[in-house]
Amino acid sequence: MMRGLHTFLLFHVLTCLGQKALGSKIINGEKAQEKSLLYMASVQYNGKHACGGFLVNEEFVVTAAHCDLKTNAKMSVVLGTHNLKRVNKKKMRYNVVKYKHPCYEHVSSGNDIMLLKLSRKAKLSKTMKTIKLPSQDKIIKANTKCIVAGWGLIKTGGTTVDDLRVVDVSTIDLKVCQRAWKSLPANIICAGGYKTNKGFCQGDSGGPLVCNGKAVGIASFNNNYICDYPDLPNVYTEISKFLPWIKKILKKKACKVY
Repeated sequence: MMRGLHTFLLFHVLTCLGQKALGSKIINGEKAQEKSLLYMASVQYNGKHACGGFLVNEEFVVTAAHCDLKTNAKMSVVLGTHNLKRVNKKKMRYNVVKYKHPCYEHVSSGNDIMLLKLSRKAKLSKTMKTIKLPSQDKIIKANTKCIVAGWGLIKTGGTTVDDLRVVDVSTIDLKVCQRAWKSLPANIICAGGYKTNKGFCQGDSGGPLVCNGKAVGIASFNNNYICDYPDLPNVYTEISKFLPWIKKILKKKACKVY
């Protein structure tokens, strides 16, 4: 029953490259306001959206490890736009170097986090900003009001749109989440889905769970690709548990870009 978003994404990329990209809809969300969520990134293969991500400094985007589809298609990141039809390739598109967590195997084993080093520094502006990460490993209380955003499907097997969408979700007590799922990896946060009609869907993975203005989680997996809930919570990688590794990668100032 535990299914990450990677299999769906791999199928989509291999069958749909050169066709219309995944559009954008968080489940039961709304179109993001123009001057909001300026940290959001679209992780793409051959110019087609596959995953979400978020800019944490001028050189790095954070996303999910399962967004590394291991295909011959070229990965890039788009920053500075909410509408994936309006992309200035020279200014908004960046080639990347991938830094996947060394302990990642698959979503069910956890460690679903990856950093992408940009081919050039992002120029922060009125349309592009960074988002803060947690400063320490701190427990997020249940029922904390948060948001999640992305360019994923509108519903299970649904249609797509092109504008960034956002929805409010609340965190779920970890014990409740564990009872619901029966088996979960370590270092996760649960929010959305489960007794609600709000959450993320395929194509939203890699995007941030934002609570109190900080990116605390990374969208990892849902229930067997079912986005119309409300039986199981959505699961996110808990960023604070990976701070030492993240800080180590962020210090990498020089590396070959491919």
